[in-house]
Amino acid sequence: MAALASREIRLKSRPVGEPGPDAFELATAEAREPGPGEVQVRNRWMSVDPYMRGRMYDVPSYVPPFQIGEPLQGGAVGEVTASGDEGFKPGDLVMSMWGWREAFTAPAGTVQKVDAHGLPPQALLGVAGMPGMTAYVGLLKIAGAKEGDTVFVSAAAGAVGQVVCQIAKLKGCTVIGTAGGAEKVAYLREIGVDHAIDYRTAGDLTAALQQAAPKGIDVYFDNVGGDHLQAAIAAARPFARFAICGMISQYNATAPTPGPTNMAMSIGKRLRIEGFIVSDHNDVQAQFLADVAGWLREGKLVARETVDEGIEAAPGAFVKLFRGENLGKMLVKL
Repeated sequence: MAALASREIRLKSRPVGEPGPDAFELATAEAREPGPGEVQVRNRWMSVDPYMRGRMYDVPSYVPPFQIGEPLQGGAVGEVTASGDEGFKPGDLVMSMWGWREAFTAPAGTVQKVDAHGLPPQALLGVAGMPGMTAYVGLLKIAGAKEGDTVFVSAAAGAVGQVVCQIAKLKGCTVIGTAGGAEKVAYLREIGVDHAIDYRTAGDLTAALQQAAPKGIDVYFDNVGGDHLQAAIAAARPFARFAICGMISQYNATAPTPGPTNMAMSIGKRLRIEGFIVSDHNDVQAQFLADVAGWLREGKLVARETVDEGIEAAPGAFVKLFRGENLGKMLVKL
């Protein structure tokens, strides 16, 4: 066993607004030889996800903030290179939250040995990982989507949204999705979305949604917030169910953002609006993996990826999420 040279991305400063280059620092480090109960891992793929922006603020949340001068963290898939724990051996494929670095040594309890189910390893960070499970839980467990429902999905061409749309179609729903730009709208049509709306050219989003769903929507899966949430409330049928997954339109805001002006409609419409964190629903993980792996093998589910290469590309890949420059899951290949 020997130490591994590694490069990592550290948080240099807490960004105000959209993170710029000054917020990040590329540094050299070393993944030392593992001691008893530890593993040494070389990462192969890492994920960047919108929720990570919240960890750059020094405020209490459901996950602790990143610390200045310390490497960032996030989902990663890697290969064990050395082990001091009898449960792991060199060559094992593992998932961890030790992303944003090329290699690491850590307690064995912080990594999870995984079976890729015949899928590419990076799928465990996307369609068969946290984004896919977020889609599955939010649509089926939180919103309770069922056959015949009309489902509205914001950021429908993103990592989570693309899976929500396809599962909804598999469950017999009519699907309306928003995305920014002709390429993304074309992709939504490819995966079976019934009505794809380009929010950049739609003008009045509420009017565009009501035109696509003249009888209203039964389910809203929210990844955006803002005008999308307002449009969903306006178009909702009585007793509609909203799964609030994220509000990416607000993550870089430097001042409080206006809420929907029509929240009072949620009373008369008896809307159920529920925010959720996917890690609270690990009880459905086995069923999720079985379903998604089966749908992928059968060609009933596809998942696009946007891939940047090299640890030095990670900050730029992260910023792409907020500029809408990714199609599907945003990944960094190490």
